[in-house]
Amino acid sequence: MTNVPETGRTSRVQIRLVIMQVLILSMLVTLGGRLWYLQVRNGEEYYHEAKSNHVQRVVRPAVRGPVLDARGVPLADNETRLVVSASRTALMKMKDKGKGVMTRLADVLGMSPKEVMDKVRLCDSQTPKPCWNGSPYQPIPITLEASTQQALQLRERPEEFPGITAEPTAVRRYPAPGGARTSQVLGYLSPVTDEEIQKAKDTDSPHLRSDQVGRSGIERTYDKQLRGKAMVTSYEVDNLGRVMHQTESDPGVPGSTLITSIDARVQSVAEYELQQAMKTVRQETDKITGRKYEADAGAVVVMEAKTGRVVAMASQPDYDPNAWVGGISAKDYARLTSKKSNYPLLNRAIQGQAPAGSIFKVVSASAAVRAGYPFDSKYNCSSSYSLGGRSFANFESKGHGPISLGEALKFSCNTVFYALGHKEWQRDGGLSPKKDAHDWFYRTAREFGLGSETGIDLPNEVTGRIPDRRWKKSFWAANKDSWCKQGKKGGTYVEQIAYESCLEGNQLKAFDSINFAIGQGDVLVTPIQMATAYSAISNGGTLFDPTVGKAVVSPDGKHVQMIKPRAHGRLPIDAQTVKDLDRGLRMVVEPGGTAAWRFGGWPLDKIPMRAKTGTAQVYGKQTTSWLATYTDDFTIVMTISQGGTGSGASGPAVRNIYNAIYGLDMAGKQDVKKALLLRPETKLPRIHPDGSIDSPEIRPYVPPSPEELAPPALAGPPAQRPAQHD
Repeated sequence: MTNVPETGRTSRVQIRLVIMQVLILSMLVTLGGRLWYLQVRNGEEYYHEAKSNHVQRVVRPAVRGPVLDARGVPLADNETRLVVSASRTALMKMKDKGKGVMTRLADVLGMSPKEVMDKVRLCDSQTPKPCWNGSPYQPIPITLEASTQQALQLRERPEEFPGITAEPTAVRRYPAPGGARTSQVLGYLSPVTDEEIQKAKDTDSPHLRSDQVGRSGIERTYDKQLRGKAMVTSYEVDNLGRVMHQTESDPGVPGSTLITSIDARVQSVAEYELQQAMKTVRQETDKITGRKYEADAGAVVVMEAKTGRVVAMASQPDYDPNAWVGGISAKDYARLTSKKSNYPLLNRAIQGQAPAGSIFKVVSASAAVRAGYPFDSKYNCSSSYSLGGRSFANFESKGHGPISLGEALKFSCNTVFYALGHKEWQRDGGLSPKKDAHDWFYRTAREFGLGSETGIDLPNEVTGRIPDRRWKKSFWAANKDSWCKQGKKGGTYVEQIAYESCLEGNQLKAFDSINFAIGQGDVLVTPIQMATAYSAISNGGTLFDPTVGKAVVSPDGKHVQMIKPRAHGRLPIDAQTVKDLDRGLRMVVEPGGTAAWRFGGWPLDKIPMRAKTGTAQVYGKQTTSWLATYTDDFTIVMTISQGGTGSGASGPAVRNIYNAIYGLDMAGKQDVKKALLLRPETKLPRIHPDGSIDSPEIRPYVPPSPEELAPPALAGPPAQRPAQHD
């Protein structure tokens, strides 16, 4: 065995000690640097974070402000209910993920365990309703309708129900006064999401995890004003969770009151009459298809002609907005979002698009005057118009000989407008357009406000479509490949159309222009656009932004912020042409006019009435019914998809709405005591300092009896009654 010299062993020990000393010194330096960073460099930040770990915030959501009609009738308000909620955070910390607690809770509430567990699961693209779409850290409502006995059971046995609370809470309510749901106008609420909380945190209206936010309708548009500010109280607690003292308190502010221009009484009539018109026409046979009319959707707008304020707006199919309160059920959600139910969430007054048909002819008449064709000159209303070897007929193939533009509106003569549209297309260069082409028909349509949003204070308004040369080129570029792939020369109708579109879809043809002149082809408009345009004719030419909101009132009623009518333009015609259009539209309700049979007995001398009927053709569907009307004060536009003719389907309903507004019977006799709204409402309802509202009583709408519905003009054998017109 070799002996190691003593000096060598001592040297190695010394080296090891030096290395250990260096390591220890390095660790001390690192630790010291880290302590300096935490205590000096970022000390204040971590101090506040540590302090906040011992501060608990108790949030009580603000009471959401009510939504009132123009007279103070609540369209949306709140009621106190016993709400049972679950803390998902607390449940997830349990060994069984809270299954035991939720099973016991289900037994108390008379629900199945699955129903309770579904309520607290988080929504994602794979999770069916019901599920929780809000923040996972926010108490999740299990039921909004707990009984007092159920709440007592939960409070008396807290050890069995950790993470479960039962307390009175203000819950949104949509009372549907007089049967007026006002569904798509009001919208609905749902819990705020984490993404929305982050997005709004640096704004002047940040979200709390307890917030419910508007998802559609005026609940969304005026969410900030209606939501108010939650009461937040902060408490300092020890490590056992015991409250040591209150650190600060923000008392919060209730939501403001939104007063709308909606009249719940007129809204009730509009909803009923639209629905009834659709039911009635479904019993009638379409002569073109041989089938019953489907009447699958519809909308009606009642507007103040001189301000653009919306008095009533109904859309069918509709829904009960109370279905969303407290979380929507899987069954209700499927119904509201399914093709089978035809998407009731859509507000077809602002989102429903269809060709305008003959109610578009006020635009074409205006364009013709701008292009140099006098309003009162004579234009040939032949029974048909020939173009490219094809014949385009008048409605019911009737001709009226030489007539003025006013008479062309009265008889809804297609061939007059076919000819004018064709001539202007030729003057602009036809297939080889001039650089300085006027495009009077297309320009006029856009300047009437078509093809763009009206600016209504409701979300998700659509623009419609004006298919001018620019649109034709962009649409062709987007669809050329598909058309070329699908098209076939000499194939089926659809294949032949695709073939022609592939080759020449970027050109504005003569056929496009004559179709455009009667509101057909690729034209798409919405009811709110047409109501705005016809209101402008009524008021002398001003295009107003339609508005539903009328005023925002502070919770104590002391501060009122008026939402004043705003104009976004004027009709592109002079005052004389406006008067000429008005005169032509009066002819429509006079003897011989297309709407005369629906306005028999109307007191024209006392309450001037103007109207235009329309029957729009849609490929693959039955015709769409349109009726646009106005008096000195109100404009009413109604449409029914797959409902037949304008006067036939929509006429009775529009007449009944006017009768209710003015207190008229079908013979034209007026009873002002029965009138709902002789003039637009100008005063605001009174809101008292304690938040109470002077709200008048509203009774459900009682429709007229069959005897009351038969005007003198329609009495007698059916053979003597007028035929339905465009």
